[in-house]
Amino acid sequence: MTLPDTSAIPAGDDRTFQVDLRGLVDLLSHHLYSSPRVYLRELLQNAVDALTARHSLEPGSPSDAFGIRLYADGSVVRVEDDGVGLTEADVHTFLATIGRSSKRAEKIAEQRADFIGQFGIGLLSCFLVADEIHVLSRSARTPDAPTVEWRGRGDGSYTVRTLPASARPRPGTTVTLTPRADAGEWTRPMQVQSLARHFGGLLRHPVTFSDGTGGTGVPVNPEPAPWTGTYPTPGSRSRALAAYGEEVFGFKPLDTIELDLPAVGLKGIACVLPETVPAGRRHGHRVHVKGMLLSEQAEEILPEWAFFVRCVVDAESLRPTASRESLYEDDTLAAVRDALAERLRDWIARAAASDPDLLGRFLQVHHLAVKSLAVHDDEILRMLLPWLPFETTDGHATLDEFARTHRTVLVTSSVEEFRQVAAIASAAGLGVVNGGYTYDRELVHRLPEIRPEASVADLDPATLTAHLDPVDRETELAAAAYLAQARDALAVFDCDVALRAFQPASAPALLVDSREARHERTRSQLAREQEGGVWGDILGALRQEAPRAQLILNQLNPLVRTAVTITEPELARTSAEALYGQAAMLSRRPLRPAESSLINRSFLDLLAHALRKDS
Repeated sequence: MTLPDTSAIPAGDDRTFQVDLRGLVDLLSHHLYSSPRVYLRELLQNAVDALTARHSLEPGSPSDAFGIRLYADGSVVRVEDDGVGLTEADVHTFLATIGRSSKRAEKIAEQRADFIGQFGIGLLSCFLVADEIHVLSRSARTPDAPTVEWRGRGDGSYTVRTLPASARPRPGTTVTLTPRADAGEWTRPMQVQSLARHFGGLLRHPVTFSDGTGGTGVPVNPEPAPWTGTYPTPGSRSRALAAYGEEVFGFKPLDTIELDLPAVGLKGIACVLPETVPAGRRHGHRVHVKGMLLSEQAEEILPEWAFFVRCVVDAESLRPTASRESLYEDDTLAAVRDALAERLRDWIARAAASDPDLLGRFLQVHHLAVKSLAVHDDEILRMLLPWLPFETTDGHATLDEFARTHRTVLVTSSVEEFRQVAAIASAAGLGVVNGGYTYDRELVHRLPEIRPEASVADLDPATLTAHLDPVDRETELAAAAYLAQARDALAVFDCDVALRAFQPASAPALLVDSREARHERTRSQLAREQEGGVWGDILGALRQEAPRAQLILNQLNPLVRTAVTITEPELARTSAEALYGQAAMLSRRPLRPAESSLINRSFLDLLAHALRKDS
């Protein structure tokens, strides 16, 4: 392809983008930030970063030498810090320019790991609640630095002027907002104090709040994070962490797992939920970055299988997204997720090795979560498969217990199949596990990896019927006429009929059928609806091979012994249909419309026969 020659085209004039500040603020409020309340978080972040820079400038100063003071009286909101402050050049660079880099800005970016955010676009969030932002700042880098005043307005205009040093005697920055009338929800004194505690409760710098009613400011973060403290005993530490988890999440944890990843400066706790949660339902976790609350719904901090815990952590090296309300998905976050997952595995291993009571309570509540983990984690499988509960023909039992009494463990492919055969299989001495629940069938088949002497096989109709006792030849011949009538009546359901003897005697019939067999018969039904052609021939061949259901009548049941003696053809057919319907209902599978109709019809026919007989 030949590109056009553009050398002769005159160069255009250089232009600059015109920024509509009101449009930008509207974009922030509707698409970047979740709520106007983030304005206070942004102001706190800027103040914390300024304090971080001040400590870097004066490394010998005590950690509590500089702090943050908040003030709100209903008419103004003010945030004051003892941080590094701004020069006039800084004001133009960070407050009055959007998106332009400078040598100083690039230097700050290189040191970004020491800061929560960046002083700049975050300040625009204040326009979500105010039409004017007033900043008064004095730099700590120069002893006699003047005070710089910046006033920014929502229409995009601003003013900068230099004031005498006496206008702000000490280095630092004060940001003052005059709230709009419609922003009272976020700027009332009690709300400002609540938001400060919410976002800054774990900040490492002292933060106080005052509403102007007198007295000194009230501490916003009086207590450090509980995992940073020292305790007289391990028990007292565990209780303190559990109490903090209950305060944060509103539930008493089943247990607390301490989290510590020095490589990324992460500390915190995972609280084990005391109640069962649906599989795959992920809870949000509270993530702080350098003490500042980043998100209460950070699902990405843990893998999907860890839905049995809620975490609160504080990290140094995780990257916030542009909105600073979630985490940036990068290699660091992936490594943190893997490391935290390993901590949860370690806790399960410790419980299995040293605290069987705790493990039992945990598995009773969260066995589904552990099963989902065991499917993909061989170590957890070897460790916990013997402890996990399963529904069996011996009741709820662990596979370890079940395998001791049943050398061959049979497993069903569905819940309905288990319900259908459980009582009869138990009476026949077969050991069957319900494999219809999520993960169960796959885990049961992995039992020989833990117990090599155990044998596992899928339950099929042939296995079950082989354990049912045949009737003697005379009984079989006497019932032949009835069985023929029954087979003819149930042919529409692709169902054969047989006579056996089995326990419990109270069960008149057993319908042996599988989901796969029903699926094959449904496909074969399509062949009957075709009118020839290649496709009809193919489906016809499938129909010939489709497995049939089997209604097994129980010779030990008094009702069946009476039914097989019926000689009246119509009554024989009706009784066979009734036995089929009752067996289908006991299987607890969804009934097809034809089966529902059969149950109603056979009941009414039997009732009519009884009434005629009585009359």
